[in-house]
Amino acid sequence: MADILKDFKSPEISSILTKEFSKYQDRTFKIMELCGTHTMSIFKSGVRDLLPKNVKLISGPGCPVCVTPNYYMDNAVKLSMMKDVIVTTFGDLMRVPGDGKSLLEAKTEGADARVVYSPIDSLKIATENPDKKVVFLSVGFETTTPVVALAVKKAKEQGINNFYILAGNKTMPAAVEALSMDKEITIDGFLYPGHVSSVAGTEYARVNSKKYGIPGVIAGFEPVDLLYAILELVKLIVEGKGEVKNLYKRVVREEGNPAAFSTMLEVFEPCDTVWRGLGNIPMSGLELRKPYEAYDAWKVFNLEQNIDEKITGCICGDILKGIKEPPDCPLFAKKCTPNRPVGACMVSSEGTCAAHYKYGRYKINV
Repeated sequence: MADILKDFKSPEISSILTKEFSKYQDRTFKIMELCGTHTMSIFKSGVRDLLPKNVKLISGPGCPVCVTPNYYMDNAVKLSMMKDVIVTTFGDLMRVPGDGKSLLEAKTEGADARVVYSPIDSLKIATENPDKKVVFLSVGFETTTPVVALAVKKAKEQGINNFYILAGNKTMPAAVEALSMDKEITIDGFLYPGHVSSVAGTEYARVNSKKYGIPGVIAGFEPVDLLYAILELVKLIVEGKGEVKNLYKRVVREEGNPAAFSTMLEVFEPCDTVWRGLGNIPMSGLELRKPYEAYDAWKVFNLEQNIDEKITGCICGDILKGIKEPPDCPLFAKKCTPNRPVGACMVSSEGTCAAHYKYGRYKINV
């Protein structure tokens, strides 16, 4: 079977695109990618090394684990330590520190925290453990939230009454607008997330670009995808066009995925929520609607959402805004490493600090 992505990985095409940047050397371009997978792909494929020095790539808050606040993880640990509770989660969250210990550390002390590959797996654990309360840590953007919504619907349909979710889901549109309004951030253009856009569609990006005059491109994840998207974005910036181009049409439709989006909004409704490093962003989160509140761990367990986070020396917030880079942090590659992370940006496989640590050319002090 032929590799349908062969051209998107072509060194020859990448070389041609790279040479095109020589036409745009009279100014600096600051471009923020809004997807953690973009960040990792850019580093892993060497795209950063191919770009001229005047094209600056900034890794924004595109990793859901990285923008999960401390209080969420503290509550997750609190739940896991309860004798009648099983906490289920995707793997990255196991090592995210809150103000206290991580789930992985709690597990060594007897907590019941288990890694699953889908929220649907948690339903099975709930049916196999009727004497336990199973709480799934629901963290993610529009890409994964519809599956969580489906799990909640299934729990209700099947009468599974010992399954809950700790909702920490976030949506991209309000966050993009917050970044566009932030006077600390000077961004010339956005590289919009292909995964989120495949569900949410392209309208949110077009509305934001029109309102704030910041152009954007929706991009795929292969080297040619990325180079072509960045080149087209540079052209839009030079031309002063506050437009959005969809260059990932093989996956992203203008309307997104209406079925998935509809399922998400059937179960969840927008709410204010805290993003690590960015603070409270109105209507950028999702909480369970009233018909499904019996599955809401926040309410069932009477958990507090304390937005006053302690400062640990980690500059995750400034990194997520693109104000600083990971090597600027005094903890980076010293006290904070993938094996012993201090901040969430070092934990996730899509985190900015983790990407810099793994692929960046820095002197590592272990």
